Amino acid sequence: MTIAIVLDFIIFLSTLACVLKCFRKEGRWDSAQGRKALRFFTLLSNIFCGLSALLVAVAALAGNVPKWIWLLKYLGTASVTVTLVTVMVYLGPNVGYKPLLSGKDLYLHLLGPLLAIVSFCFLERVYPLPFALAMIGILPVAVYGTIYLHKVIFCPDGRRWDDFYGYNRNGKWPLSFVLMVLEAFLISVLLWGLYRI
Repeated sequence: MTIAIVLDFIIFLSTLACVLKCFRKEGRWDSAQGRKALRFFTLLSNIFCGLSALLVAVAALAGNVPKWIWLLKYLGTASVTVTLVTVMVYLGPNVGYKPLLSGKDLYLHLLGPLLAIVSFCFLERVYPLPFALAMIGILPVAVYGTIYLHKVIFCPDGRRWDDFYGYNRNGKWPLSFVLMVLEAFLISVLLWGLYRI
């Protein structure tokens, strides 16, 4: 478990560094830019994973990781894995991989998710992960997807978000929503499989 604890602290501290960078612009603190960055699933999923990793590390150092903390780490891992797959399969081909894998985004889109997958699936097998339980991995995407649809499509103009992920292109938001939940389901199956190896 020692290696897992080290990785969890690395995940937390690296995420914290990336979040702080989101609140800086031209060498100065910029809270407006930081708040805008908090709209993105990428940042929210990494924050969630980073905080859950910290909880696991602290609990492990105390001698016992409660099941609810372990489940939070699983949900955090599922969330950042969605980020990784979405970048590699959808966003990368559309906007290019270079901007998505440069600077802090290299960690948020690739390295952080990989660290989370390795630590949870191979080093933190403290409880069984039955298939039915693994399916809760779709929850972060379902919740964020609902909020995204509300803010992009149904919210009044003054409070509406831009469709920064392009999920409503040509009015295809129902298909996008279904595909994202399906992606989260398949990722949950993948993590379940890796956990059982």
